[in-house]
Amino acid sequence: MLIKTANFVMSNSDVAKCPQEPIPEYAFIGRSNVGKSSLINMLTDHKGLAKTSGKPGKTQLINHFKINDNWFLVDLPGYGYAKVSKRDKKTFQKYITNYFLQRGQLVCSFVLVDIRHEPQKIDLEFMEWLGENQIPFCIIFTKADKLKPRAIQINVESYIQELLNGVWQEAPRYFVTSSTNGSGREEVLSFIGTINADFFEQQKG
Repeated sequence: MLIKTANFVMSNSDVAKCPQEPIPEYAFIGRSNVGKSSLINMLTDHKGLAKTSGKPGKTQLINHFKINDNWFLVDLPGYGYAKVSKRDKKTFQKYITNYFLQRGQLVCSFVLVDIRHEPQKIDLEFMEWLGENQIPFCIIFTKADKLKPRAIQINVESYIQELLNGVWQEAPRYFVTSSTNGSGREEVLSFIGTINADFFEQQKG
């Protein structure tokens, strides 16, 4: 997929106020400091589209970006470890839940995981919650440039095995990416493009 346009549309914390256009929507979410903003900028080829920060918890609103005028990319707040007050964390975690349960335009979520670390309980629990609520998702492993190919393979296999040892009968689809060298970009965009094509074909019918 060729990204021709990528434009910020709105930020808010009320799902009811999100854009109402009947076009496919993809949500990106992960633990704080997983490299989400950098990944979004890499995928869209717009360096400043999503605001990056070395400070975890920077994103605290539902951010909508319109891509190619026919689909939305949604940047959601990170979960866990963000240095915000307990009151603030409770508030934005609630509207994250509301977003996933109420957003009819959502066709797929991407859960970002730092490939350098062993499976984290908070990630596994979040994926389990998505599964229980029948919300389609894929895993995006980030920061692959930090490891050698063999280490990447070992860590991915370890993660997938952890999922299969838990509640999953079949592992979710996954992508291995690096915002630094652009690896995985074409695979993720091709996946989104395929879903979009099916979506608009069904609309015609």
